[in-house]
Amino acid sequence: MAFAQLLVVGVALAARFESTRQVRIVEKEVTKLVMVPTPAKPAATAEVVVARAPLPDPPLAAVAAAASLPPPSPLPTPALSDPRAEQLLTEARQARVAGDMGLAIVKLEEARGRLPEDPNIQFELGLVHEAMGVFDTATGYYEKVFQMGVAGAGLLYSRAAEKLRDGFETEVLLGKLALGHVRILNDPHYETGQRVVLSIPVQKAPGVELELKDLSISVEFFNRSTRDGIIPLEDKSWVSEKWVSERFEWAGGEETLRMTYVIPKRDQATEHLFGERTYYGQVVSLMYNGEVLDVQAWPRDLAARSRQKATIAPDGRQGPEFLDKDNLPPDFDPNQAMVLPPR
Repeated sequence: MAFAQLLVVGVALAARFESTRQVRIVEKEVTKLVMVPTPAKPAATAEVVVARAPLPDPPLAAVAAAASLPPPSPLPTPALSDPRAEQLLTEARQARVAGDMGLAIVKLEEARGRLPEDPNIQFELGLVHEAMGVFDTATGYYEKVFQMGVAGAGLLYSRAAEKLRDGFETEVLLGKLALGHVRILNDPHYETGQRVVLSIPVQKAPGVELELKDLSISVEFFNRSTRDGIIPLEDKSWVSEKWVSERFEWAGGEETLRMTYVIPKRDQATEHLFGERTYYGQVVSLMYNGEVLDVQAWPRDLAARSRQKATIAPDGRQGPEFLDKDNLPPDFDPNQAMVLPPR
């Protein structure tokens, strides 16, 4: 009986132990309240600051492509179909800028013989005749270009229209203001050195009105050195100038500038080291309002050394007149101080 009771107790304990090893899953529903806040209205004075990530730089190819897009441009000038005519036109323009209108016309007439109706040649002929003051002829050439229209003359059409619209109110002084015959007094035995006095006439055509402040004459002096050959002026203080007439009245259509150039003596030691200097020549340039109207060089080889192009004197002579220091005008006084023309 006792043994049977113990057996029953053991079976009961074993069953209880097995029940504790089973996993039980219990599902429960839990209600959770989620509060959704209502956004508050910003204050009226509040400012919104927006921070954005920096954008990457555009590719170089895209930048180059954008830069290569051509801006709007006016109509081009028609190209010349004849290379020889184009060369003649270039030479004519160079001659016009240098003041050689005769050569410019010769070149243009030859070019027009090859291309009679080319607008470039017609327009250049207008510019040359305008520079010469032959305004009726210049107007005729501009009208020919204008009649060609945009299709025939391109950009020159609008420029011809401007010429015809504005007229020729600005007076052209080329050929109306020029250098006269330069006279030279060379005195190598002057007491303080070698003295050279230039008398430079400026000739004006009748009826031409000038602003004296726009009139100027420049002189490039050149010396001969036993060591360095032909050299330009070393010291501007060696030169003084004086207008003969203190009041510009253009009596006889001419006013004269007197320019004195003294090369100081050197002692024997300095002359031995640096060579002897003597006067060689000069280049005289007449300018008005920044434009070079006339240039004279003596000797003529100095034209190649100067920045300006030498021309022939209005009277046809190419050389200066050399004065005898013992036979000067009674009023000739090169020792006077420099005096500028009145303004």
